Amino acid sequence: MTRHSTNRFANFFATLLLTALVLSVASAARADSDDGIVRVKSAVPMAEAISRIKADIAAKGIKFFSEIDQSKLAAEAGIKLRPSTLLVFGNPPLGTQFITSNPNAGLDWPVRLLLTQDDNGDVWAVWTDFGWIARRHNIRDRAAQFEMATKVVGSITSTIATK
Repeated sequence: MTRHSTNRFANFFATLLLTALVLSVASAARADSDDGIVRVKSAVPMAEAISRIKADIAAKGIKFFSEIDQSKLAAEAGIKLRPSTLLVFGNPPLGTQFITSNPNAGLDWPVRLLLTQDDNGDVWAVWTDFGWIARRHNIRDRAAQFEMATKVVGSITSTIATK
């Protein structure tokens, strides 16, 4: 095998593994009920999960808007809250297509991904299911875009699914 074909094989294998991981996270990350909430358990602590997700967002060229440390805000108000951080990000050429279909969809865009820690110390990535958002806003003409958004968030959250 030549060096060139070895590199092609390695790239193909890496792509195949990443695709399998994204699909397994996406299939495990389905809204469990009609509330539209999707949860993925993190294999890493909160700070590392935030760092990995932000790095992946940047690597994908997605616009990062904000990081809101909700537990810090609660502490400043004298309220104790488990670790909870909201990340806001999006791809305007994709996300604004939902808003052009129904302006009220601006309530759900850009993407909001909550990282929260439960009473057992487990960290979770939580977001609103894009199919649920489509139904909420009666958007029927953007199926491919909703599918793309689902794949992207699945890929982003797959970065925390393994150590």
